[in-house]
This record gives sequence, C-alpha cells and structure tokens, in this order.
Amino acid sequence: MKYVNQPVQKTDAMALVTGKPVYTDDLAPKDSLIVKVLRSPHANAWVDTIKTENAMKVPGIVCVLTYEDVPQKRFTLAGQTAPEMSPDDRLILDRHVRFVGDAVAIVAGETEAAVDLALKRIRVKYQVETPVFDIHTAKDNPILVHPEEDWKLKIPLGGDNKRNLCASAVEEHGDVEKVLSECKYTVEHTYHTRANQQTMMETFRTACYLDHTGRLIVLSSTQIPFHVRRIVGRALDIPASKVRVIKPRIGGGFGAKQTSISEIYPAIVTWKTGRPSKMIYSRYESMICSTPRHEMEITVRAGADENGIIRALDVYTLSNTGAYGEHSSTTVGLSGHKSIGLYRHTEAHRFAFDVVYTNVQSAGAYRGYGATQGIFAVESAVNELAHKMGMDPVKIKELNMPIEGGPLPGYPDVPYAQSCAMDRCMAKAKEMMNWDSKYPFRDMGNGKVRGVGVAMAMQGSSIAGVDVGGADIKLNEDGSYTLALGCTDMGTGCDTVLAQMAADCLETPMENIVVFSVDTDISPYDSGSYASATTYTTGMAVVKACNELRRKICEFGADMLETDPKSVDFDGNYVFCTEDESKKVSLEEIGIKSTFFNNRELQVVKQHSSPLSPPPFMVGMAEVEVDKETGSVDVLDYVAVVDCGTPINPNLARVQTEGGIAQGIGMALFEDVQYTDKGKIRNNSFMQYKIPTRQDIGNIRVDFESSYEESGPFGAKSIGELVIDTPCPAIAEAIYNATGVRVRELPITPEKIAMGILKKNLEK
Repeated sequence: MKYVNQPVQKTDAMALVTGKPVYTDDLAPKDSLIVKVLRSPHANAWVDTIKTENAMKVPGIVCVLTYEDVPQKRFTLAGQTAPEMSPDDRLILDRHVRFVGDAVAIVAGETEAAVDLALKRIRVKYQVETPVFDIHTAKDNPILVHPEEDWKLKIPLGGDNKRNLCASAVEEHGDVEKVLSECKYTVEHTYHTRANQQTMMETFRTACYLDHTGRLIVLSSTQIPFHVRRIVGRALDIPASKVRVIKPRIGGGFGAKQTSISEIYPAIVTWKTGRPSKMIYSRYESMICSTPRHEMEITVRAGADENGIIRALDVYTLSNTGAYGEHSSTTVGLSGHKSIGLYRHTEAHRFAFDVVYTNVQSAGAYRGYGATQGIFAVESAVNELAHKMGMDPVKIKELNMPIEGGPLPGYPDVPYAQSCAMDRCMAKAKEMMNWDSKYPFRDMGNGKVRGVGVAMAMQGSSIAGVDVGGADIKLNEDGSYTLALGCTDMGTGCDTVLAQMAADCLETPMENIVVFSVDTDISPYDSGSYASATTYTTGMAVVKACNELRRKICEFGADMLETDPKSVDFDGNYVFCTEDESKKVSLEEIGIKSTFFNNRELQVVKQHSSPLSPPPFMVGMAEVEVDKETGSVDVLDYVAVVDCGTPINPNLARVQTEGGIAQGIGMALFEDVQYTDKGKIRNNSFMQYKIPTRQDIGNIRVDFESSYEESGPFGAKSIGELVIDTPCPAIAEAIYNATGVRVRELPITPEKIAMGILKKNLEK
C-alpha cells in the first residue's frame, strides 16, 4: 500500500495550525442572538412561579422561554443508533429541576451583556425538596428523582423510575458459587471510580438559523450529526425532515459530544423567533451541566487454582447516572463485557449491575465508556490475586490472557478472538519496561521508592449489528474524487485515515481525494463517531464504495474502448485493455464524458454494519516513584503496546495512544468531580479541577504488535477507546508494589497513600 499503514500528515493540519475559521463559532451567522440558560441553584426542586416581565424589559432581549413555552414531550439526549436504550426522561424545560445547574429558563438577546442582565432579573420561587446523592441509598429511596408518570424506557432493561432505577440486570454463565468454592485462591474487593470531566478544548456550542424554506439549520460541534437531527426534531416536536445538521471541525469530544448538550436551546429560540441564534458554553457551564464519566462502584470476586488459572469471575457494578439516564445502560454493560473477557479460562462468570438516579449532573459517554471502570476493578483484583498466590502479575496474565482463536468469556459481540496479538504485546511491553529487573520495586535510598505495575485491556470495534458507517465516493470531471462521509472527525484524523484507504483502493494520490464533512442533507447516513467505530465500520463502507466505483469506472472505460469489461483493468490513471495496454482511456476522459455527455454519473454510496465487534488489545506498564513521607507520585515511564490490527496511520494511532494514556493518568491520580452537601460542584473550573499537564505524565512510549482482522478494512480494528483503559490499574499496581498500600478508590491522591503508609507503620 502507498498510503495505508503510512504516517500521512492530517489533511486539515495546516488549516488548524494557521488558525483558519473552521469551528462552530467561526462559522455562526454574525447576527446571531446570544442564547443562555438560567440554571437551578437547587439539587431537587419544583418551580412554583417564574416571573420574566422585568427580564423582557431589558433592551435587546428578544425572548425568554420557560417550561410553559416549550413542548412537553419527553425525549433523551443520548446519541446512539436504534434501538435507543436510554430512557425518555427529559424535557427542554421542566418544572421539576433535578440537579444544581439544571435548566430553568432560556434567554435570547442581541448582546451578551443584555442576556446576562436579563438572567439576573428573572424571579423564580422554588418548592425545594430533599435530594438523594448517595448511590448506595438511591435504589428504592422514597425520594424519587423521576416521579413523573410519562417516564419511558423503550427497551426492557430493568429500569423503574419509581425505584430510582435506570437499568438493572444479571447475566450468568455456569455455577459461579460452586466454581469459586473449588478455587484454592480467591479474592473479593470493591473498587470505586469517581466521575471525571472530558475537558475537551472546544466547549459545547451550537448555532441555528432558518433557511429560505423555513427549515431549521443546526451548525454544531457534535459527534452525532444524524442523531442530533432526530433529537432536535423530537424535542421541538417537529418532523426530523425540518431539521438539517451541519458539522464543522470539532475541537475534541471524548464522548461528551455523543450527547446533545447544547443543541436544543438555540434550536427552540430560532424556531420560535425565526432569527439566527447561537449558544457557546463557558468552561464553567461545561463543568457543572454536561455529561461526565459515570461514577461506578464495582465489586469483584475472582478465583484461581493452584497453578494460577483463573476459573471464576463475579462482577457487580453499581453505577451513578445522575439526574438523567443518557447512556446509562450501555455504559454499565461494558464494565463487565470488556473486563471478564480478558481471562479465557473462566469456567463460570456472573455480571450484575444496577444503575441508579441521583440528584447530580447527568453522566454520559466518555472515552472507554464503562470499560475503563470495569477494567480498573477486574485487573486490580487479578493483580491482588497474583500477590496472594506469590506470583508475578505478568505471569498470571500470560497464563490467562486472550489468544488468537481462543474464547472471550462474557463478551457477547465475538465468541472468540479471531485476531489477537496480546501475547506479543505482553512480551514486548515486558522487554521495553525491563520488567524483570524492576519488579516489584527499587528503593532509591532517598525516601523515594520506584514500583512497576501492569494491566491488560480490550475494547470493541463499533457496536455489533447496530452501528452503521456510510461513504459516498464520486468521480469528478477532472479525474478527482469527492468522498462524502457521515462520520465525525473530532480531531482524531478520521478524515485523513479514510482518505488514505480511498486513495489506495483507487490507486490515486491522496490530494486527489476531496473529503467532505458531515451535512445530514447530503452525507450518507452514519451513526456517528463513538464506540470506536469510525476506522473499522466507516472504513469498510469506504472500501466497499471505492471497489464498486472501480468496477463502474472499468465498465465505462470498456464502453469507450468498445470492448468487454472483463478484458480491461484500471491502474488509477487509465482504463486499459489487458491484452493490449496501448489501448487505454484516461481517468480525466472518463470523468468528462460521464459527467457532460453520457449523463452516467460515476458515484457510489455504500453503508456497512458489522455483525461482529472484534476487540483490539493492549498491555500497559507503569513505573512510578513515590515519596514515602508525603505520598506524592510521579509517573516516570509508561509503556504501551497495542494490537489494533493494521494501524492505518501509525502517527495518528500513536497520538491517539499517547492522548488516551494521558487521560488515564489523570483519572488515576488527579481527576474527581466533587460536590458539596447541597449538590453544588466544588471544582467548576481548571483552578479547582486538575487535569494532568505534560509535566505530570512522564515518559510515554508506544509500540504496536499488529494482528490482521479479516472483517476490518485492510485488517484494521479500533484504537480510540482502548488506550485509556490500562493506566488506572497499572498505576494502582505500581503504587502498591512501591509502598505496599493498595488504594481501591480513584483518584489515588498523596493523602490516601500517606495515610496508608502511616497505617501500615502503626500496624507494625
């Protein structure tokens, strides 16, 4: 291949680094009304009265909307392909506000100053009720987060709003209790992961206007353009055909923009007033009323025989969805499905979960999507099991890891690992880290100790049988191609990766492929950029479309050469007779004739949905240095070896891996969405909410051990989510090896380590 598996520069690189106007706010109509939302100061309250007359008197204010002015038809903001598993539990504006920051009123005006003044002049009288914050007492609590009668769960997933349950289920294979009782070694521990914010550079933002036919045009920074069209239509109670969504360049999403956070507010303003509008979330709003990672408490029981073969795994996840249920049941599912499958000899396994409503901001999608929490718990439990047996954790993983052709217990999307290089990933990581000389720890003699830790991970490649990728490839009159995509490039470089595939399929220079980003009116349907689906699923749609276009080009060229299509071939520049290569017709001639003379447009639209979700695999190893006096931790070195099938663009795959590891380090050591006893977020800016800087993440070294996935384009699998999954358990294990302190709640702060060391010393 000329382009696939090559480190090609991103197609939009120069536009971004030179500051071209490519983002939502750059492209919003200049006369847009400014839209902001009045937000609740209470975690659980009802709006008794709301007075807006004084707000409307502010010069420049065009409209103030309350619950009385918007449709009262419930919907979900979750953007995921049908069947939609999230409950319909939202209104644009509701009398019942369910967390500090919930929407109470919408204000639109000519200037930001006018809107800010109007927000201050709205007078609201609340009937305040007691909130429920504790995930342990939320289930069957007499305080109901959603007492309404029109709460609706379209798919039976065990949810019951009258029990504060968003979802609940038990999956079991074999007799877990019997097998555990037969195991020589067992462990049972509970692991707690706190909520984390995605903190992408570009906050949520949307601009709306009406076109000349009265259709609503939504210009938005979103991962899910086609789902936004549906969501906005349902929220406004208008046909989706009245809504057109255009996606500009996105400044990061990490899953946050898989939920329709900002779109409904300017949409209802424009629909009501007929005027362009825009809403730009401040960083403060992005911290207090978006969709952080689900807080989860996961109890793991694991059992192994005397040889270190893991025979049974029992996983129970208690997940906090917050005030609304976006992505609640799908996210919790991955906490078990992506962790249990890491241990191939498991004879019996059980996975149970409860997802509860509480009066904090709604959780949602975040890179890793539940697997991150589940893998932290299961990998930590297995590491603890190895220590109980006196075995190197690397050894227990080598004995039990997935192997090519081997089973993936508890992973419903693929019965076996049809492509897997986990064994080579482990061997390579062990070599890169120089594991044998560093394990378990080294005392540096200055009050500091260095320890190493290891973790494995697997993710998925799209949602099997659900996610859809779309590609539209067209030959232009000058011999160039237009590739229209329905997926969303949010900085990952998927436009580049898909253009690489198209260029090799059509044997043409990459600069000859013009990539057109998403416009729901003209782009092929694509379920969106989430669930690690783009390269794998949309990539196959691109390959199918290009191969079909090649066939059509050959047929058209054969007609021009007056010969049988079976006797011609195409080399990217010419269609030529295989028996006499001097008889040929150029691609430009074909483009001109097909466009202007024959009215036979050479264009192909293809979609692809995979019945499988082949997992990519990864091994991560961390080396940390701990100050035994203060408990402070420095991540010195992080080694990652990834099997993502064929890396289509090794540079972009490497950057994806490095970024995911940096986020994982943040989750392990720093990030924690915290609330007051009234439900107000304590860390509502980057002054309080710490994310890792370059100085905090140490040296990150990445390598690839490729397998070949037959169901993927050019043998590729996914990479986007997988790479955040190993830092939490690897760092927790490294800290344990350095100090003997096992911290089972993230983030692992210096205080927790120091107190753990103190406790150990007192016990001596």
